[in-house]
Amino acid sequence: MAIEIIFTANKEPEMQNFDEIIEREGTHCYKYDLRKKIFGVDDVYPMWVADTDFRAPDFITDALRKRLDHGIFGYTFLDDEYFSSIINWIRIQHGFKIKKEWIKYSPGVVPSLFASVLAFTEPNDKVIVQTPVYFPFYTAVKETGRQLVRNPLVLRDGRYEMDLNNLKSKIDAQTKMIILCSPHNPTGNVWRKQELLDLCAVCLENDIMIISDEIHADIIYQGNKHIPSASLSDEISKNTLTLMAPSKTFNIAGLNSSYVFSSNPDILDKFSRYVEGLHIGANIFAIEATKAAYMHGKEWLSNLIGYYTDTIEMAREYIHSNLKNIDLIEPEGTFLLWVDFRKTNLSRDEMLKLLVDSAKLGLSDGFMFGKEGDGFQRMNIGCPRQKVLEALERIKSIKSFRA
Repeated sequence: MAIEIIFTANKEPEMQNFDEIIEREGTHCYKYDLRKKIFGVDDVYPMWVADTDFRAPDFITDALRKRLDHGIFGYTFLDDEYFSSIINWIRIQHGFKIKKEWIKYSPGVVPSLFASVLAFTEPNDKVIVQTPVYFPFYTAVKETGRQLVRNPLVLRDGRYEMDLNNLKSKIDAQTKMIILCSPHNPTGNVWRKQELLDLCAVCLENDIMIISDEIHADIIYQGNKHIPSASLSDEISKNTLTLMAPSKTFNIAGLNSSYVFSSNPDILDKFSRYVEGLHIGANIFAIEATKAAYMHGKEWLSNLIGYYTDTIEMAREYIHSNLKNIDLIEPEGTFLLWVDFRKTNLSRDEMLKLLVDSAKLGLSDGFMFGKEGDGFQRMNIGCPRQKVLEALERIKSIKSFRA
């Protein structure tokens, strides 16, 4: 059923102060309040979990406050404005026209990963992931009784590439699915059109379904373009379930606001059996935040990407000038830096001891993204720039990292 596309013009561009330091301790915050659990000490400088230290923009908090002031929070359905905000955002930001009937609510991308594996594969089926990659990809496969097939990315001339020859060699009759990370976490790759076309061609030839995690799609740097996998062709679209959310972009992960889309009604029906069948309804505030983010967020996002761009430039120059044993994999997207410590020739235990115990710095250990991430660390730069500088100075304080 068609709906009228409702578009609300952007409010005046919000010049948010991204340098503002906001205290997060004591707010049940993973990044700060779980440091003791994650790192064994509670005084590390946290640059790990992928949310940001930026206040959500005013147009989101205003929308939440307006809904809060109503005072009644009963059962709520997804209205046309919710769907049209998503449709318009994807059309404007990514050049892809989707329809209302393609979209389903989900509480989060990770629950969608699990639901997808359960819905579209059987126990002992094989699922491909391209490593190093976001670690819930592994658990979504292993904890559901499926077989994990690793197809490692290849680092060539400072950029990761897909190894399709290796991928083809691992496909057999049990191979039913690939989980694609696009843009890629943790490497920061933004896949090019031909790379995606080549991968999708292999999947179509071998009847392998594509689950495309595109949660980082909005944070893309100059010279790169995010291409939704499903936009490549009708045939690819009907073989793909896309997972998206406004949470990374606008720092609203705690609201459990996510959605999936596919042009294939059979895919949506099967997916719904695992989400709607559990009566997981949309959070009232997630609905309002999503609408506000996508209806008013274009200029704000442009300012945010500008801030990230300057932060990356600062980090690049600092590493080049001060940390001769460390390389930065140039990010094409995301607010995550993939930092190469392999020239230090330190073991994983030695490196973690220096970072945590000596530098008092909490990064995401590359090994958690797969063995191919050994020797790397992921740094979250979604914070005021002075915090990134402080983290870099803590690394510089260790002789082994600057020699």
